[in-house]
Amino acid sequence: MRLTILLFDGFTALDVVGGYEVLANVPGMEVEFAAAVPGVVTADTGRLGMLAYRSFDQLETTDMLYVPGGPGVSAALDHRALLDCIRRLDAASQWTVSICNGAELLGAAGLLEGKRVTTNWFARDKVAAYGALIEPARCHRDGKLVTAAGVSASIDAALFLAGLLAGEATARLIQFGIEYYPDPPFGNGSPDTEPEAAKSVLRRIEQAALERLAARDIPF
Repeated sequence: MRLTILLFDGFTALDVVGGYEVLANVPGMEVEFAAAVPGVVTADTGRLGMLAYRSFDQLETTDMLYVPGGPGVSAALDHRALLDCIRRLDAASQWTVSICNGAELLGAAGLLEGKRVTTNWFARDKVAAYGALIEPARCHRDGKLVTAAGVSASIDAALFLAGLLAGEATARLIQFGIEYYPDPPFGNGSPDTEPEAAKSVLRRIEQAALERLAARDIPF
């Protein structure tokens, strides 16, 4: 099975790497990274990059399409080559996956009408505007579409997929291999229980990331 991960300027690293660390360990999985042009693609901090070695126009089919999110989604919504690639790969994929607000890109590509999906808390209204029905869950499956909530939920969605692809025993072994036993130091919760003040701070951080990307304050 081939896993195709699409990259664009301003993606969030853990959206990609969380799912990658799980799915790359599924037996028989081949992984490729693609972007508008091959080369280093900048993450949302402007201080980390990932290497894409294929271009969107080189991709015709894949078994699993994987679309991350991040502050760069705002600009990527107008990226015709990216949206065309998403539509083309989804047409024949066995699985289509979005992480965080990457669901907006699926929506812009016309793939979410009537679908039940989850996404990052701050993107729910934007994703719903594409005709999606929002499920406030860590990950959710609707047919071949698997969507994840914000950032770290990439691991949950990937483990869910690993279980479907390779069986629960293998997925449990991968979970053990990455020692994924969440016990955060400040307790568990959900975006819906967080105070509005905290949400306001995170929205400002997201805006700052957009401004940093626009200024191309990148050292590589």
